[in-house]
Amino acid sequence: MSRASATAKINLALVVGPKRDDGYHEVATVLQRIGLADRIELEPATATTVAGFADDTLVLRALDLIGSETGSHWRARIQKRIPVAAGLGGGSSDAAAVLLLANETLDEPLPRDRLAGLAARLGADVPFFLTDGPQLATGIGTELAPLDLPQDYWIVLVLPNDAKKTSTADVYRAFDNGDGFDERRAALVTALDAGDLAALPPNDLASSPVADDLRAAGAFRADVSGAGPTVFGLFRDEGEARRARAALRPRGRVWITAPAWYG
Repeated sequence: MSRASATAKINLALVVGPKRDDGYHEVATVLQRIGLADRIELEPATATTVAGFADDTLVLRALDLIGSETGSHWRARIQKRIPVAAGLGGGSSDAAAVLLLANETLDEPLPRDRLAGLAARLGADVPFFLTDGPQLATGIGTELAPLDLPQDYWIVLVLPNDAKKTSTADVYRAFDNGDGFDERRAALVTALDAGDLAALPPNDLASSPVADDLRAAGAFRADVSGAGPTVFGLFRDEGEARRARAALRPRGRVWITAPAWYG
């Protein structure tokens, strides 16, 4: 049996442009893996099944996709630790993890570019989880470029008690402020070139008063991750992060973690 960690991600920044001809929005987003992770187990089988998480859709789809390419089947089990529908990419990470694990069981593994093509069919975030380190995602989020960014900080995550999120697709459909995209994207690139996470522009899709609370607690950057509703705060000092975690507990579920380089 093969095992893997499927790490969550945060969007350190998310700039959204106007809708494209294909119906998707142009984006520029900074994706960073974090230490919070699901656990995945996988082994070859006579039929493809997924256990451990009744609401799964992406892992089964991922295994069906690679199975249609290879004629193989697998049995997978998911141990969920990443909150669901929280802007942390848990489902996408699980799907990428099973693609990698399943591919390793094959006598003739698929080349990485073919695996990335399957990942892109599952969702815009899935190809990111086949890579290592932070990435700049552009286009619809599937065009990836590695970034050399600071990794020496602590992350406090807050899933607010009153969080109510429609689907990510619905959040994007409601977005109607593509004006000034080029300027906001340029500000993002300038901050990345300087390695200055604090200077990254705010999330275009979502905001939260919890970000103000995290900044008041000492975060040098705080924002909503992706389409939300999870809010993150970045802290230079571990002790300060732990004090912020304690202070924010009345606001919702709270975790403390750190950047991760790979799954």
